[in-house]
Amino acid sequence: MSSDLEQRIRNLEDIEAIKQLKARYCSVCDDNHNPDEITKLFAEDGTWEGEGLGKHQGHAAIRALFEGFQKRISFSQHNVMNPVIRVDGDTANGAWYFLGPFTFRKGNRAMWLAARYEEDYVREGGQWKFKHLRAIGRMSAPYETGWAEK
Repeated sequence: MSSDLEQRIRNLEDIEAIKQLKARYCSVCDDNHNPDEITKLFAEDGTWEGEGLGKHQGHAAIRALFEGFQKRISFSQHNVMNPVIRVDGDTANGAWYFLGPFTFRKGNRAMWLAARYEEDYVREGGQWKFKHLRAIGRMSAPYETGWAEK
């Protein structure tokens, strides 16, 4: 009984740690896409992948990607919800929905973005890190007109 209880508690603690990892990711993104902090959240060989943005593997590539985001985005508010997280020892996977307002520097354009994150995680040195983050776009629309066709 106690080993089952210990396992269940460990699973819940791991899920909460992964939720905290995702919260830190959102905070870093909303802190001007801070390239110094983002790599701390990824495994050394981790990957950030996004539709239309390519696949960026390793700390140097992810850092360069976020430096590019700094040049293109003046404001973002990452709101993630509905996590489904499955832990299997020192690996895990999860899915989240994302909705957020963005301001792009070019033209000072206000946009709504929605996406689904599909992610793989790995525990390294007792800490959960992103192994592979995939951002799958669902919708982007100008703030003024919204996403529904008129």
